Amino acid sequence: MALESVFVRPRTIAKLRSGPLGELLDGYADWLLESGFRRSTIRRHLTNVSYLNRYFASQNITCPQVISSKDLNGFLEDYPLRARFRGSLDKHLRCVNWSINRFVYYLKHLKLYSSSEQSPLFQSLLDFYLKWMRDYKHATPGTLGIRAHSLKIFFKWLGPQATTEGMSELTHESVENFFLSYADKSGRAARRSMQAALRTFFRFCLHQGFVQQPLDCAVPTLRTYKLAVIPRGLTDVEALNVLSSINRSSNAGRRDYAMLLVLYTYGVRGGQVRALCLQDIDWANDQIYFKALKQGKNCLLPLSAEVGQSLLDYIQNARPPSSYQEVFLTTRAPYHPLPGSNDLSAIVRRHICNAGIESHAKGAHVFRHGLATSMLQRGHSLKEIADVLGHRHLRTTFIYSKVDFNTLRKVGLAWPGEVE
Repeated sequence: MALESVFVRPRTIAKLRSGPLGELLDGYADWLLESGFRRSTIRRHLTNVSYLNRYFASQNITCPQVISSKDLNGFLEDYPLRARFRGSLDKHLRCVNWSINRFVYYLKHLKLYSSSEQSPLFQSLLDFYLKWMRDYKHATPGTLGIRAHSLKIFFKWLGPQATTEGMSELTHESVENFFLSYADKSGRAARRSMQAALRTFFRFCLHQGFVQQPLDCAVPTLRTYKLAVIPRGLTDVEALNVLSSINRSSNAGRRDYAMLLVLYTYGVRGGQVRALCLQDIDWANDQIYFKALKQGKNCLLPLSAEVGQSLLDYIQNARPPSSYQEVFLTTRAPYHPLPGSNDLSAIVRRHICNAGIESHAKGAHVFRHGLATSMLQRGHSLKEIADVLGHRHLRTTFIYSKVDFNTLRKVGLAWPGEVE
């Protein structure tokens, strides 16, 4: 049995198997073992879940019936009042909370957990809009996630009015007031995202008959200037300092070095690194394939010796056994691909800070901007840079013409002298 492979004392095993949750804990221990957790971590999780087992016994809650969030909330409120733990109680309670969340994940897998939390008032309207975007606009999952994030902010601002019936009460003035107040405290990218989300949402409302007049024109157009921002990336020296500062003696270090070296060498987007699969590396022909993102182009590029060696070192010595095809996985169980762009950017940011590099931007994109700038300085054309970066349209690459200082010096006019 699974508990015998984790615990040694028969008395401890007997206690775990007694009580309302006893029938579930062997399977839970087995699931944790299959997920790659260390035995010491499994013992800690099971010990913490045993507190929940005792609470259920005291409340006469029988299992394996469906466990509700109300039952768990009752335990989380009761346990801090009864806990007897040597050391930091706050730290202990955080560990118990973490173990309970892990156990809930397992219960959801078995369909033995029921959440009693009510959906937000606007949820049905948001789901209807997202289905419309998916079916009629063929929006990608990434676009749907961004639109949902922006609209949740708008719906929370509306409050009880965020329903299909409430949309008819919207006015041009209220839409404009919301957007201007949001724009005052948001950056350029967030403003553009909210602008696009609101306009498509109001077109959806007009199409469905929720509003009787077009409201998309009520969303203000804030003046922006094309190519107004100068791309900021790491120089070659800074990028190499970041790479050399990574400690490759650990599994996390081998993974991080391989990821950052791919970013530095090819200038791909962070999402392309996260989506890189084992079959995308053609070892026989020394090629690596990156799938297109943001309507760009797929890229088939030469696999450099240094990148190939770093990938091989990670895959053979640090990558955990997994059925996932993505190359880069988390370093802690349960192992899975990096879930979002923020996770990769946080890794990049940590290593840039550890290297002592002062940079305005610290996300994965700094390597992409750095490669483009370096190629310009070496005399490559914008067309060549566009091909490497996977830009489908050359105008997307024009932003880098602003950092081509060698060419700008040739066309720059002398500063006029003082006229007497």
